[in-house]
Amino acid sequence: MKQREFTIHFTEYERLDELSEQQANLVKRAIDSAKHAYAPYSAYRVGAALLLGNGEIVTGNNQENAAYPSGLCAERVAIFYAGANYPEVPINMIAVTAIQNGDLQEEPVSPCGGCRQVMLEKENQGKTPMEVILYGTKRIQVLKQATDLLPLPFSLASKH
Repeated sequence: MKQREFTIHFTEYERLDELSEQQANLVKRAIDSAKHAYAPYSAYRVGAALLLGNGEIVTGNNQENAAYPSGLCAERVAIFYAGANYPEVPINMIAVTAIQNGDLQEEPVSPCGGCRQVMLEKENQGKTPMEVILYGTKRIQVLKQATDLLPLPFSLASKH
């Protein structure tokens, strides 16, 4: 038997102006996207913004549906749009934030398990680390790669 452990490193900031201009711009785009989310059932509006390897910025927001779980998370809306329109372009960075009852969430919003898996696959497909920015008004967490969010990913690839 071997005992193993995972160590995840991330940087935490207190204010948006502590981020680089590129990171702060991406967070602002995620905030703008969250404002346009379709969330009539939960009133929890999530926004995501991606910086692609070609410099394009793609945004997405959560889309709810009365036929739950037919909706889709902001991260996947943005990632799937990027994959459909820029299939060979890696994602260099993603910013995620949320608005609840009209106010930006104080704590960083963290992607669900499904979004983490999609982020990891897109990171692997692009062969480029995807920096992850999780924004809250009281603190901001920045991870160097999506893999840090999901250390034991689901995989159909088997090694013999």
